[in-house]
Formats: sequence, C-alpha cells, structure tokens
Amino acid sequence: MMEVVITGIGLVSALGMSLEESWQGLIAGKSGIKWHQPFPALPPLPLGLIGEKPASLHSLTQVVVDAAIKDTGLVLPLTDCAVVIGSSRGYQASWEKLAQQIYAGDNSADNAEKLENWLDTLPHMNATATARQIGATGAILAPMAACATGIWAIAQAAILIQTGQYQRVIAGATEAAITPLTLSGFQQMGALAKTGAYPFDLQREGLVLGEGAAVFVLESRQLAEKRQAKIYGQILGFGLTNDAYHSNQLEPEGKGAIAAIKQCLARSQLTSADIDYIHAHGTATQLNDRVESQVIKHLFPPKVAVSSTKGSTGHTLGASGALGVAFSLLALEQKILPPCVGLQEPEFDLNIVKTAQHSQIHQVLCLSFGFGGQNAAIALRRNARWG
Repeated sequence: MMEVVITGIGLVSALGMSLEESWQGLIAGKSGIKWHQPFPALPPLPLGLIGEKPASLHSLTQVVVDAAIKDTGLVLPLTDCAVVIGSSRGYQASWEKLAQQIYAGDNSADNAEKLENWLDTLPHMNATATARQIGATGAILAPMAACATGIWAIAQAAILIQTGQYQRVIAGATEAAITPLTLSGFQQMGALAKTGAYPFDLQREGLVLGEGAAVFVLESRQLAEKRQAKIYGQILGFGLTNDAYHSNQLEPEGKGAIAAIKQCLARSQLTSADIDYIHAHGTATQLNDRVESQVIKHLFPPKVAVSSTKGSTGHTLGASGALGVAFSLLALEQKILPPCVGLQEPEFDLNIVKTAQHSQIHQVLCLSFGFGGQNAAIALRRNARWG
C-alpha cells in the first residue's frame, strides 16, 4: 500500500491569516477569541472571528487552497488531482440570508438573482469550486461528519492515494459557521461559553464558536520524493467510528472513541506507548472534556502530552480536526508542544501542556468527536525534508 505524505498546508484562523501567523500566536499562548456582536438581534458573545464580520465560506476556501498550493511549490492546473473538501455547515449562512429575504417579502431583483444562484450553495459545491480553482479533473468528495469532518476528509484523501486511484489529493475542511441560527442553536442547548474557552479547566463554561479552514496537499511518497518536495509528515493511519447513541451527546463511556483510537493505532502499527503527543478535541464543554479525558487515561500512559488548541482558535466545528492536523504537523516539524490556552486549573489528571515547550516528539495523534457520535483519530509521523 502506498505511503501518504503531506507536502503543503494552507490555514486561516482567528489567530491569523496564515499558517505561520496562527502557529506563532498559538505557541506564544495567544487567543484569537474576542467579544463580537455580528448580529444586532443577538447579544455580544466571545467568538473566534477571523475579521470584524463573519467570513465567507467561498473566500476562506480560496485563500487556504491558494496557500497550500504555493506552500508545496506546484503550478496550476493540477489536472490529475482529486479534491476532498468538507464542511459541517457549508453554505448555511447563505441559506439563512435567503430565508430572511423570502420571509420578509423581499421581491427585489437582487433577491431574484440570489434565488437563481441557489445551486451554487449546495453542500458539495465548495469542493466543486476548489476543483475549478486548481483545474482538477479527478474525483470530488465533500464529506460532512459534524466536528469530525476535517479528519474524515484527510482520511478519505489518504484512501484515494493508498489504493492507487490518485497520486495527489487536495484535502481539508473549511467552516464559516458564525450565523444567527448556529449561535441561537448552541445557546439554546446551553453549550456556549459566557466569557471564553477553557479546555479541560475546572471552571470551563462551554465552547466558543470560531471560523477557520485548513487544506493540505497529500501525495504518494513516490511522487513527493520524485519532485523533491518538502515533507511535513506521513499519515500512518486513521480510525473512524460512530456511537449510534444520541444526536448531540457523547456515549458516556467513550466506547466509540476508544474503538476509533484502537483502529487508528492498529492501522498505524503503533501502540499507545508510541504516541508522544495527543492533539485533543477539547471543546471545553463539561461532557466532552470529561469523556475525552477518561478515554485518554484508559488508553495511554500518564506521560503522554495532551493539549487542545480551541482556547486559541475557538471551536471551528467541521474544520477543527483539519486545524488540529496542521498544528500537529508543525509540532512534529519544530519539536514544540503547543499549549492548551485558557487552562488555569486542570480538572483531570492528564499531562496537559500549559505553555509551549520543546520536546523530542516523533508520533502524534489528533482526535475529533462530533455530534451524532462521529469519532475520528489520525496518527502522524515526522519525515525529513527533501530538497
């Protein structure tokens, strides 16, 4: 089976408009979470906005795809390339605006034009737009697996390469989820934090919604070495499971999460003792952090380093796993453990990284858990640069 490596990364988050800016902010212990009131009808909230106003999904995707292509040194068009770009919310913002106009009785020419273009906002169209952007004529996939979408997308891309269908895939996830319905829905559930995101903290209040995107260039090792591309790391394996338990609650014993991690380790030919760092899902909600901590303690030795980056970026929903993979790859490359920003008083007996620290890490695990019991884990290993 072909080895899959990552040769390019594009990332945008509340911490910065580039991978480097976001990473430097993260390891400095900064947070992109600020108070915003994007919608007059809703109260101000701590949010991980990229700018002063909610971002556009299409623009976000264009920026990170361009950045990933530039990072890997490829020249467009990339004809024989597949595209796997996921999002848990997709063009929901566009649909909400359209619904508001319709129910307000807006029959203007502008509204008529928006109705004519509604096909451009179907869930798969963001991935299709990426294929047009880079001139790719290969397969297009647009996974939606709640907050596990990012790792799902990378895993599906890896499968396309491992099975010899493609030598190169553009993959990742983008999320522009700051909309009135999303904010109101999470608030109605009691899931939103009142002051900020504090993963694994005794005083954690809930999640802080954020915007973000991370896209990768995945290639077979053979192709990457042939063109002497730099290699951030190798995808060793992944695990994908579903709890089949509840629409928005984790299975209390973490059985599905445990199964996904075991699946990932087995496919990666690793044991739990081989993992040096875990990029946790760490949403800062009461239930998620508790169950995830139980799972980590059940499977891994006490020494394994753990952190969540959502205290810096906010919870970017479907894109969160993709951001986590990007940060994990830089952690491997620079041998720096990123901190769990926002953590003051840990509730759980884990080796949580409070401030960035140098460490000789070789294998890392990135976790995502989504509504509906979607569980995803991916294992990564550092590789030497070529060229």
